[in-house]
Amino acid sequence: MPDIAKHTRQHDMLLGPLERPALQWLAARMPAWVTPDVLTGIGVAASVMIFAGYWLTNASPWWLLFVNLGFVVNWFGDSLDGTLARYRKIERPKFGFYIDHTVDAVAEFLTIIGIGLSPYLRLDVAAFALIGYLLVSVHVYIRTAVEGVFKISYGRIGPTEMRVIIMLVNTAILIWQPFFLREVAWGLKPFDFVGIVLAAAMGAVFLGSSWSAAVRLAKEGK
Repeated sequence: MPDIAKHTRQHDMLLGPLERPALQWLAARMPAWVTPDVLTGIGVAASVMIFAGYWLTNASPWWLLFVNLGFVVNWFGDSLDGTLARYRKIERPKFGFYIDHTVDAVAEFLTIIGIGLSPYLRLDVAAFALIGYLLVSVHVYIRTAVEGVFKISYGRIGPTEMRVIIMLVNTAILIWQPFFLREVAWGLKPFDFVGIVLAAAMGAVFLGSSWSAAVRLAKEGK
């Protein structure tokens, strides 16, 4: 299997041309006490902010602004830690890969289950969406281990784009809350249907991508 240090990162993301220069600019200006590990910790703390904010929307929808702040802080910590390590030439490929994706799994759990604890999405639907997201993540990690290619985006949508989309959705909920709290059919609200579609779509992506990769590797005799 390929050496982790030699993995190829594929990040053809929509916001990449803006994000990469911004991260380089920030990395060049971080004080010495801000280390990649500190940034990783900030990202984890922000995930807890997001979880708590969604849960507190049961008391007031204005907590969605706190959630949005959590996504900004999460982007800062999660996206900058690796950039800073590369900028300072202090990479630890194995440790970094292990910690980064372990933390990502925790963040995904806290974010999606947090949404499920809000008034806008049923917890069981959120759980199915989480399963779909984790299946796609598993495929990414397996492909990285087998082929040495780490692809973090699908259709030019990566983690940063997802944060922006969710923040826009949170803002829409804050403005038009009665619509998003209204039951449409079968006791389901608008985002319950969105969650079901997303869970099914991610499951389909996992199955399709896994089948395609398995067939290709079988033909290559690897």
